[in-house]
Amino acid sequence: MKILGIIFCNIQMVHMFHLGQTEGKPSRPFYSLSLETDLRTELFETNQYSPLQRPVLRVTTNVSLTILTVNELNIKDQYLSISGYLTIAWEDNRLSWNNPSKTSQDYTNVVYLFSAAKYLWTPTIIIENSVDDVSTMADTNIPLRITSDGAVYWSLSGIFKVACESDIRYYPLDSQTCIIRITTWGYTQGEILLQLDEDKPINFDYYNQNGEWELHSSSAYYASNRYERGLSFSTLYFQMTFKRKPLFHIINTIFPVVLMAFLIPMVYKLPSESGEKMGYCLTVLLAYAVYMSIISDNIPSTSKSVCFLSIYLGLTLAFSTISVNLVILTLYAYFQGETAAPTWILTIIRRKRRCDAEENKIVPCLNEENGNIIDGKVMEITQTPEAKTLTYHDLSLMLDKFFFMVYMIAITLSTLTLLIVLLTNYHA
Repeated sequence: MKILGIIFCNIQMVHMFHLGQTEGKPSRPFYSLSLETDLRTELFETNQYSPLQRPVLRVTTNVSLTILTVNELNIKDQYLSISGYLTIAWEDNRLSWNNPSKTSQDYTNVVYLFSAAKYLWTPTIIIENSVDDVSTMADTNIPLRITSDGAVYWSLSGIFKVACESDIRYYPLDSQTCIIRITTWGYTQGEILLQLDEDKPINFDYYNQNGEWELHSSSAYYASNRYERGLSFSTLYFQMTFKRKPLFHIINTIFPVVLMAFLIPMVYKLPSESGEKMGYCLTVLLAYAVYMSIISDNIPSTSKSVCFLSIYLGLTLAFSTISVNLVILTLYAYFQGETAAPTWILTIIRRKRRCDAEENKIVPCLNEENGNIIDGKVMEITQTPEAKTLTYHDLSLMLDKFFFMVYMIAITLSTLTLLIVLLTNYHA
């Protein structure tokens, strides 16, 4: 019994010691609605918080851009439409409560506060190259998150439509580089300093692929090159490069254009007596004119760069137009029949010919070993008198062969040049 009494007394003494150690120290209150209400009252009313005053002389604001999807990249109207949100973060030491010695009670169990933008000071930021609206970015429906150390986080979501200058040289296997410029409004660089988020200035973690455009690369950088009345303003540049997915336009644009181009020389293979030469030639010409107008509707009317495909179409259209006149010429010659052509035409043809007309001459064939004559003859080709007359009918056939070769070579070379230029740039 004595031992049990001694143990009980020791336990009582230890308990009394701990009570003495904690006596006079208030316990940390658990989170409750009333605790958060008291914190809001102290921060905004007791401390007389004003949303019109900046937290410090120069507020450093971190900005990051999260891209969700590309809605449209229109090269004709030259704009980019994306869905995403800007995450803006800054520090406001007037809203910190992590140091209990500076507050009326211990609020450290309140991890976050949420507030509307109208009750807080917020940086005025605009998208400088916006197409639809250049007003300051703000949304009263989006709450701001405030941490206990005074850090404020604001995520502004929306559909951002910005100007994007198109480079149409390699259309339809083109790539476009677009920039979103974000700058301060009203506050100079000495009052608000915009900085890029160190971890991910451009975030594509939640990006949904676009059916027409593939994201190729992205970058972000800072510049202070906007000046007004001698004052500089912070500007952030978010740059994205998109490549057009080629399959659709290869099937629906390049493939038909190339096929139609090789229809042009085939007109010279049609017999003149068929009566279809002129109709065929005009049909190809009109088809190219229609296709050129369709492609022109899809590219901007700009003189800064010229589309190589438009050059190819224009060149092929010129070939087709000239072909109409040449077909008229060959048909005229054909229907002159056996009438003799002018002598100057015959003279030109003779000068351009590589080989003269030749006749056959039969001579004995000798055995090289013994010199005996072999029973058999060989043909020795010698020159013969040139043809004295050339009919229009013969001239028509000669022109058809000549123009077919010229057009086939010209169309092949121009087509190969176009494809090499487009594919080289696309895979660069």
